[in-house]
Amino acid sequence: MADAVRTPVDFWFDPRCPWAWITSRWILEVEKLRPIEVRWHVMSLSVLNEGRDDLPEKYRESMAKGWAPVRVCIAAQEKYGPEVLGRLYTELGTRFHNEKLPQTRETIEDALEAAGLDRDLAEAGDTDEYDTTLRASHKDGMDRVGYEVGTPVISVEGASFFGPVVSPIPRGEDAAKLWDGVRLVAGTDGFFELKRSRTRDPIFD
Repeated sequence: MADAVRTPVDFWFDPRCPWAWITSRWILEVEKLRPIEVRWHVMSLSVLNEGRDDLPEKYRESMAKGWAPVRVCIAAQEKYGPEVLGRLYTELGTRFHNEKLPQTRETIEDALEAAGLDRDLAEAGDTDEYDTTLRASHKDGMDRVGYEVGTPVISVEGASFFGPVVSPIPRGEDAAKLWDGVRLVAGTDGFFELKRSRTRDPIFD
């Protein structure tokens, strides 16, 4: 696939979402087998749910904690360029989901260091300095699919969609076959939704 002309695939993520994490690992499997190039962007479930009074208290607390990681991602993008988002997301997601580490400043600092980035960027999590850029990135993704969905959002060749939501992570040819199917339905004029109730928790293996 290295010599093929690669199609850009834009992927919006919130690093705290376990379902987006699974989908992100799937799209990296697809990248090995189909001529695509993933371009990473930040969205925020905290922004998406901002001002909602109908959320359970536990979920509101989760949304309050969600600002720091996305702000740090935007700060890293501002300092180093968007090409660092993929590896920072990998380091954050591995710690948050696979290793189930506390989503604290120390964990974020360790993820930054492992990604080859400045640990001090973790300070961005405690400030709204990057919120204008964060909101613009979030809006870019959500405007493509509407605000009734969450993360991930994928956009490829003019077709944008939420998901796929899947567990466990499809690997190898299974990943490629799912991509082919998703491309087919997402590219169908007038197609909007295909859904069923989830019957298992996120599986990260």
